[in-house]
Amino acid sequence: MRYRPVSFARLAEELTQRTLDITGRPWLTVAVDGTAGATDTASLADSLVEPLRVNGRDTLRVSATDFLRPASLRFEHGKQDPDARYTDWLDIGALRREVLDPLSPGGSGEVLPSLWDVTTDRATRARRVALAPGGVLLLDGELLLGQGLNFDLTVHLWLSPGALRRRLPAEEHWALPTYERYEEEVAPAEIADVVVRVDDPNHPAQRYAETVR
Repeated sequence: MRYRPVSFARLAEELTQRTLDITGRPWLTVAVDGTAGATDTASLADSLVEPLRVNGRDTLRVSATDFLRPASLRFEHGKQDPDARYTDWLDIGALRREVLDPLSPGGSGEVLPSLWDVTTDRATRARRVALAPGGVLLLDGELLLGQGLNFDLTVHLWLSPGALRRRLPAEEHWALPTYERYEEEVAPAEIADVVVRVDDPNHPAQRYAETVR
């Protein structure tokens, strides 16, 4: 595998077209995965909203940070436990039940856009949003791959170990073992549909497979 330079504007165009090319699904689900605090998954997901809408696709943005468990569960073993961050922070069951299952074949199309406000540590009490047939859910967050969640397109923003240490705020370095475990157990760059190297956020590079002659 090799990488080619790509601007985020060009990347958004390519991801939009790739999403539009997916057929045979009542709704589409796209995940943008990366390291919280070190990669900007939200901006990339946001950049797809308007292009998809221009092409006639209803879109809904959801952030995995709105599906974290309550503090009493996340911090049961302390606020800086890397294993807990890996296994206990994200409410996978709620994300599947409230967001992805309704967009599966036979689903209702009605999505809960948020569940838990980590700032207030209270339920958001959000109302369900109906996504029109053919609509696209854009989900961003960390540690999304290898969790048994069904997505139609997955994008991973990849950092080399050295870049991850540089880009991650010092106060978050306690979580480095979390991401090392993710690399070892899931290898997100190997299973994602699209991989973008963002060691230098101003000069991203997209992975591509060389043609065998």
